[in-house]
Amino acid sequence: MSTSTSTRGMAGAGGAMFLVGSLPAVSATVAGYPVLGGQAVRYAVAAAILLAVAAVADRGRRGLRLAAREWALLAALAGTGLAAFNVFIVEATRDTSPATVGTVVATVPVVLALAGPLQAGRRPAPAVVLAACVVAAGAALASGLGSGTPRGLLLSLGALAGEVCFSLLAVPLLPRLGPLRVSAYSAALAAPMLLAAGLVRDGAHVLRTPTGGELAGLAYLSVVVTTVAFLLWYDAIGRLGADRAGLFAGMIPVSALLTTLALGLGAPGPADLAGAALVTAGVVLGLRPSRGRARPAEPALEPVPAGRTL
Repeated sequence: MSTSTSTRGMAGAGGAMFLVGSLPAVSATVAGYPVLGGQAVRYAVAAAILLAVAAVADRGRRGLRLAAREWALLAALAGTGLAAFNVFIVEATRDTSPATVGTVVATVPVVLALAGPLQAGRRPAPAVVLAACVVAAGAALASGLGSGTPRGLLLSLGALAGEVCFSLLAVPLLPRLGPLRVSAYSAALAAPMLLAAGLVRDGAHVLRTPTGGELAGLAYLSVVVTTVAFLLWYDAIGRLGADRAGLFAGMIPVSALLTTLALGLGAPGPADLAGAALVTAGVVLGLRPSRGRARPAEPALEPVPAGRTL
């Protein structure tokens, strides 16, 4: 892995998680809109943008045909990492505090530090596992270590599983499809899944005309938190690997604190600052190259068949 590739991967992972961390503050502007319907709109708009970009990039090239296994992986990614993740988050907050949900999901760096290398057929690096634990501890501290019911905890664990699948299921798809197509296809598949879930939950009220503030909030979620963040995140996974990129997931609550402070919605307390410090230390520790350990080969992100977009 070249220095430029690693630097781009770290910048992309950090940028993606910073944008995702802004989601809670922006979500407050669409709190009155049907949740699952709003998520369906969010992914539909993002898919339309991403597919349009892919069409422009593919102009004059032979189209890339997906195998049945690739469609199955994309459907699983959309169903678990996007649709189910959102359903679990929505339902979990009915039974437990957002802090508890955030604390559970904040353990994703630990899971990716273990599962990512195993998926690639290698042993997890002890330094990365240790760093992931430090990141998760800092994220949990910044999230507030809330409390809730057993049902809420189980639903939070479901959200954690969805967050892990969002990264791991993309790994075998990225070398041939690239970040653009993985993002576009998964978003396009997730939109009808969420709409169906919304119809079951809210019936005819799953969609309505948004107010001006809700429209602005949905636009930000669609373009910035989904379209841009997805591209940055999947590009980072291809360059760093799921285990090292996963360390940056602990920055989500830190970003949320900074966004809250920037918007004048509150000031961070001692626990918030301590959590941010732990996250920073864990990320630095996990990304530091170890002596005597071969660096992983750079994943093939260049086109193999004609028609590849990225």
